[in-house]
Amino acid sequence: MAVVVPLDEAIAGLVHDGDTVALEGFTHLIPFTAGHEIIRQRRRDLTLVRMTPDVIYDQMIGAGCARRLIFSWGGNPGVGSLHRFRDAVENGWPVPLELEEHSHAGMANRYMAGASGLPFAVLRGYAGTDLAAKTSTIKPITCPFTGENLAAVAALNPDVTIIHAQRADRAGNVQLWGITGIQKEAVLAASQSLATVEEVVDELTDVPGGIVLPTWAVTSVSVAPRGAHPSYALGYSDRDNDFYVAWDAVSRNRATFGRWIDDHIHKAVP
Repeated sequence: MAVVVPLDEAIAGLVHDGDTVALEGFTHLIPFTAGHEIIRQRRRDLTLVRMTPDVIYDQMIGAGCARRLIFSWGGNPGVGSLHRFRDAVENGWPVPLELEEHSHAGMANRYMAGASGLPFAVLRGYAGTDLAAKTSTIKPITCPFTGENLAAVAALNPDVTIIHAQRADRAGNVQLWGITGIQKEAVLAASQSLATVEEVVDELTDVPGGIVLPTWAVTSVSVAPRGAHPSYALGYSDRDNDFYVAWDAVSRNRATFGRWIDDHIHKAVP
């Protein structure tokens, strides 16, 4: 059953050096504040997992948290490249970064398999690409019923999945709505999970299209108002488009990036 704890305590208890950690949220409800706490606690050698690594992973990679990235597509959405990500891949700064690349469909199916307790998932995908030849977690498979050639992808089971949501109740049931991406499957696939939320309420009320993750599926809940900024939380905050544009200049230079991390994370009061 989920417990409500301060964010620094949740990260200290759940995220350890060398862990496989997924921070999920597709455009919306990206758990930036939790990612910043991981940077603040100077976690190292993490395998980071995300369907669309964007600015939060650029920050975590540039801060030296990651040694490996499992992903599908990476970039600063609507702006361009992730310069700290590129620097790690191209120049090994601040540390070399190993890559395991998939399609969006492949990553979603991997989470689904992990959430279902299955060893792998099967999909029509990867045809015409060389990803299968370069990625050990993609294998060709023949359908035993039709003979069709398909792709199998290994289940994905992070040590911990972290999401942001609009609210939770005091029993630890977590509610999110709007664009929900792969959060549900990523939480159910993980050994442990953390949900940061805008607020804790006495009772959850129905929201059209909403998802409730029951308390038994969540390890910890932490209150983090504006915890998705500069992404957004529908009904609570808007997307900060100017931040994404400004990040391009901040992240291009190692020294400028380092000053930003010091000023906005290490020296900032959480």
